[in-house]
Amino acid sequence: MPTPLTHDDPVALGPFRLIARLGSGGMGTVYVARSAGGRTVALKTMHAAIATDPAARTRFRLEADAARVIGDQFGARVMDADPLAETPWLATEYVLGPPLDEAVEAGGPLPEQSVRALGAALSSALGQLHRSDVVHRDLKPSNILLTAYGPKVIDFGIARAIGDDRLTRAGVAVGTPAFMSPEQATGQDHDAAGDVFALAGVLVYAATGRGPFGHGQAADLLYRVRYAEADLSGVPAALTPVLAQCLAKDPAARPTTAQLAAQLHDGQGEFADHLPPELLADIGRRAADVWRLTPQRLPAPATEAGPTTVSSPSSRGLSRRGFLAAGGALAVTAAAGGGVWWYRGHGTAPAKKAPRQTRNLSALWQYGGKGGMEYDNWGVVAPYHANGSIWLPLNAIFQRINPSNGSNRKMLMNGNWWQVAVADGRLYMLDQDWDHHGSGTAMAISTWDEAQDYVKPTSTRLADADFGILPNQLLCLADNVVYVAVGAGKKAENEGFLPSQTWTLRAADLKTGKTLWTKPLPKRSNKSERLHFLAAKVAGGRLVTFQEVQDKKPHIVVRDIRSGAVLWDKPYDIEDVDSLRSEIAADDEHIYVGGAQLRALRLSDGAQVWATESGQRYSPPTLTKGVLYAVGEGVGLTAVDTARGKVLWTEATAEVDEAYTGWQPIVGTRCAYYKNGLQLRAVSLSTHGIALTYKTTAVQFHADTQSGLVLGMDTDFISAYPLE
Repeated sequence: MPTPLTHDDPVALGPFRLIARLGSGGMGTVYVARSAGGRTVALKTMHAAIATDPAARTRFRLEADAARVIGDQFGARVMDADPLAETPWLATEYVLGPPLDEAVEAGGPLPEQSVRALGAALSSALGQLHRSDVVHRDLKPSNILLTAYGPKVIDFGIARAIGDDRLTRAGVAVGTPAFMSPEQATGQDHDAAGDVFALAGVLVYAATGRGPFGHGQAADLLYRVRYAEADLSGVPAALTPVLAQCLAKDPAARPTTAQLAAQLHDGQGEFADHLPPELLADIGRRAADVWRLTPQRLPAPATEAGPTTVSSPSSRGLSRRGFLAAGGALAVTAAAGGGVWWYRGHGTAPAKKAPRQTRNLSALWQYGGKGGMEYDNWGVVAPYHANGSIWLPLNAIFQRINPSNGSNRKMLMNGNWWQVAVADGRLYMLDQDWDHHGSGTAMAISTWDEAQDYVKPTSTRLADADFGILPNQLLCLADNVVYVAVGAGKKAENEGFLPSQTWTLRAADLKTGKTLWTKPLPKRSNKSERLHFLAAKVAGGRLVTFQEVQDKKPHIVVRDIRSGAVLWDKPYDIEDVDSLRSEIAADDEHIYVGGAQLRALRLSDGAQVWATESGQRYSPPTLTKGVLYAVGEGVGLTAVDTARGKVLWTEATAEVDEAYTGWQPIVGTRCAYYKNGLQLRAVSLSTHGIALTYKTTAVQFHADTQSGLVLGMDTDFISAYPLE
């Protein structure tokens, strides 16, 4: 739903007065606006920093041109635009209807008559584009709005003239993997037949509630699009042969849009006559709601000094599908199952004062979308800082985030968060060994080459390992050696483990490419979605790991880095197993662990050196400058002397009933941070009192010391807070 304008949003753009925000994306913001005559429009803008890029301005202008080509019968009518303005903007009709994906999620798959009417209308819409030599290239359910008068096609951000590749890198797949054509998935030319392929995928979704090639990693989806047969189970029998022809791998075998329209529908009756009553009711509600909007603007942030409570936005804003529904997407969606948007924080309306006389401000920024920071059951994404950016490996897609404002710098194919590591400021990832195996199933280690702007393979290749098995892990890098857990064998249908797979832990030299040693790993239970390792670190000449020998049964396993031999193996007693994805606290002599006690274990043999008193549960600890910091249940932040295990201090507050032990504290130069209830609490390292609090829904926190940020992660968002 629309949200109030921020204090620094413009009052008007062109002849349109801004009413409310609809959402913000990596390239700009979409507003609800009205003309002097009272017409409501969706007004899209481009961020000033991006507007300095001539290519971005060109795309913005071409998007407006493509929207004009499709016309107001099949698209959101372009009311006005100024792509040359200092802040480029585009005003379109405010479409009164839900996106197709929202309609199916809310009411279930559409009946056959609705699918046929929808398909025929969309065929006509695409035909209008193709007759003007324009292809859409990103047709998907979220880019189709359903109105009582017919569907509207939106989001022309990557549309282009047929045969024009000036704004597309050769060999690069651009679009949404779940609805790409095979030729688009290989970076080849996508013409009118490619749009027909995508349309068939959309109709399969409308009829069944899922895409024709399932879901999962983008790399897997791209493979299925190219080589696997479409899953048409659940499609009405009479529609199956029609859609199967459209989904032919050979573009020449697909029908034209005119032929497809004739096969789907006879053109009789109004479009609304073929829609379910529940969907028509939703359209009616949306039409009524738009007139209830009144201008609202948030005040500027307060500047007075004093104790501060900083809030993440009280509303998550508009999801990307709602963002598309309002005015079209502002960035290419490269990940299957939805995209992301970013939020730059500003002041919120003053809240009632708490007893501690706090005031509410917004977080620095927030980036994400519904479910956007979690890969199914594998866990919440971990952010990485490299090359001056925050990298988020999201379902095989990297989002590259600007640390200063949370805007999206670019997207990049490759890797999941457990298949990525950073060493010496460089990003490394498990990758397909395309250079040596045409099938692309073997594995290699690649890095991001900032100077040449591409993923560059190293000389390190992993024989007898299969890239297509999802739980492959890149554990860590140290002294030019990479440690990986890789599997071979048949891939599980649910992307988990199979008992028939063989798994090994390996060390390889990044300079020579030579594998230094290989050790077997235990088999995992059938279809398990728990990774072999929770965390790993090289310390004191040893590879220290938190390993799940069985699901949710973690062990501390320490190995000799020269041979891979296990030096010792002990169970790790901790309630929240996923909390061990925190960074391991270890120095050259000891590893420090939480749980029922804080303990120091000798790295050489695992013998306990000291332990705090029992009966007090602790989070995984953080080691900084010889002091161990942990969150104690009922006591909050605790500092411990690593030499003796003596408690140096605990935070000076009684408000610790909700101290969160599910993640290690983050330690800066002046403050340490941990979660207490719904707050991220900053505790002064000098006074031990609470310096700042931030309202947060995050469950995992990471220190980005280069950017001076605490990065909070939950299943939907990454939120940035100052690290002091």
